[in-house]
Amino acid sequence: MTLALTGATGFCGAHLAALATARGHRVLALGRRPARHGTHLPWDATAADVPDLSGADAVIHCAAAVGDHPPGSPQERLQRTVNVEATARLLAAAGGRPFVFVSSASVYDPRPDRTSVTEQHPTTGGHLNAYGRTKAEADQLALAAGAVVLRPRAVYGPGDPHLVPRLLASVRGGVLALPGKDVPLSLTAVENLAAACLAAFGWPPGAYNITDAAPYRRDEALRRVLAAHGRNARLLHVPYRIAQLAIGRREGVTGYALDQLARPVVLDTTKSRLQGFTPDRDLGHHLAQLLGGQC
Repeated sequence: MTLALTGATGFCGAHLAALATARGHRVLALGRRPARHGTHLPWDATAADVPDLSGADAVIHCAAAVGDHPPGSPQERLQRTVNVEATARLLAAAGGRPFVFVSSASVYDPRPDRTSVTEQHPTTGGHLNAYGRTKAEADQLALAAGAVVLRPRAVYGPGDPHLVPRLLASVRGGVLALPGKDVPLSLTAVENLAAACLAAFGWPPGAYNITDAAPYRRDEALRRVLAAHGRNARLLHVPYRIAQLAIGRREGVTGYALDQLARPVVLDTTKSRLQGFTPDRDLGHHLAQLLGGQC
């Protein structure tokens, strides 16, 4: 197929562009600058541009404005422009072509229990930042248009610009302070997400959770990641109510950030598995690859 792909210069999109090219697909990389893989198709998600998708058989929308920004900041306005308004323009430009939208588990309302989150979990309220709110709006637009919507959680892997750098920066004096007790968490290897994007063209329209094969224990996963980066930090459990006192007073500490680490969040992937999708990468593969590259 000829795939129109947004976000091909970003973390997730770059992995997807490489995989699609390796599998023989032609990639039209929509964006402001050329991507490593694919033919550049100029498009600015922050402008009112409507891309010409006449040469594409299908569309995968990976581009997003991510981040946990202060309320009322200019970055929040950018998130609305890119995550909601650009998605609406892209859906219109697709003209009924098969459409895969990369959403996020951040669309789920954090207030109900999340020990087993199905795709029916509420997405219309409770979001702790503009990223969750705007992705939820875009998610609903895509579903209404008949797209396949993929909801990964905490995507990690080679080239990760967010999770691991933030984790390493949080270690101070050989200690990593964590809110609350150890909890189970779903994570998604970027390779699993890329594979799901290509597989999803054969799936019925609707939302699908995409994660690794099994959830992880938070503390064990963090210890393994830190050790792989040569940081044998001690984990310090801070009572959640005490940790909340640091919101707005310590850089990087927000309600969203605490929620992501302190509350159990396990996505139920039954629906994607029933479509035949089996994730074949996990944190162990990634860390082995990382350590192998350092030898």
